[in-house]
Amino acid sequence: MRPKRADGDSAPCQVISGFLDYMTLERGASQNTVKAYRADLSRWMDFCSREGERHYPVSPELMARYLRQLLREGKSSGTRARNAATLRAFSKYLLYDGIEAQARPLGRLPKRDKNLPQVMTEGEVERLLDSCEGGGLAPGDLTARASKKKAAIAARDRAMIEMAYDCGLRASEICSIELSNIDETGGVMYVMGKGGKERMVPYVGALKGVIRRYLEEARPALAAQPDPGYLFLSARGRRMSRQEMWNIVQRRGRNAGIAKARLHPHVLRHSFATHLQRRGMDLRTLQELLGHSSIATTEKYAHLDTELRDIYDSFHPRSRSDKDVKGGD
Repeated sequence: MRPKRADGDSAPCQVISGFLDYMTLERGASQNTVKAYRADLSRWMDFCSREGERHYPVSPELMARYLRQLLREGKSSGTRARNAATLRAFSKYLLYDGIEAQARPLGRLPKRDKNLPQVMTEGEVERLLDSCEGGGLAPGDLTARASKKKAAIAARDRAMIEMAYDCGLRASEICSIELSNIDETGGVMYVMGKGGKERMVPYVGALKGVIRRYLEEARPALAAQPDPGYLFLSARGRRMSRQEMWNIVQRRGRNAGIAKARLHPHVLRHSFATHLQRRGMDLRTLQELLGHSSIATTEKYAHLDTELRDIYDSFHPRSRSDKDVKGGD
């Protein structure tokens, strides 16, 4: 139901629509970010309508009352901080677009709870990868199985999970990789991250062999006509979705006996970052690999409790063999 407009407001829905367009077209915000902005502002409009207040300009007093209401509703500190950040961005847009004459100080953002990211151990990652093989499937032996497509799906799942862990990619990034984005000779992949920012990611070590096996023996069994050109395909030959990848990690993880709380594609990204950081990789390099805009986002990996996890000898448990490190190609 569309909220009622308080006296003095001028088409609030139209203004909010303009804000969302601005964030998308001029600031390069992702679809998920814009979706979150829309939900937050819808909640804000409902609150203002109930209180009989104007939806904008955003006053510090009304914003404080709104955040207290979210607290009474049991919203987490992260949710409250995100809503406050949304209102601050909205207020800046009002000034930018000339709807508001002067900036209003809205105070500091509410503090977030310091929830550390979930991380898998090296052993859990190995079990997750092994769970994709299923039925003792040996490398290069896909055609020996009764169900070629089932074997192809197993190889695809293994390749996706390996890429998520070996490269620290987001699920959306993995699902959007095209065949043309892989430069095997140069040993890199071109990945499109948040905000349409492209970055290069190393394409080396064990991952290279796993992807080659998938491309040669599994992907042809999945590809539809015309071929969509994406690296990873669904059982119907279409581009994989993030939801489908989430389901894969859930299903394979349950078979591997991993706790449900850690069965999310993003946990593999967290594990990648945490393991590299513990092995001594500097945060600036890690920031580049992860595609973080701010190093503050990367710094959270420096605060994980190292006593609860395995101690590692080298930067990444699956990046290279000892032979590769000593001699190289």
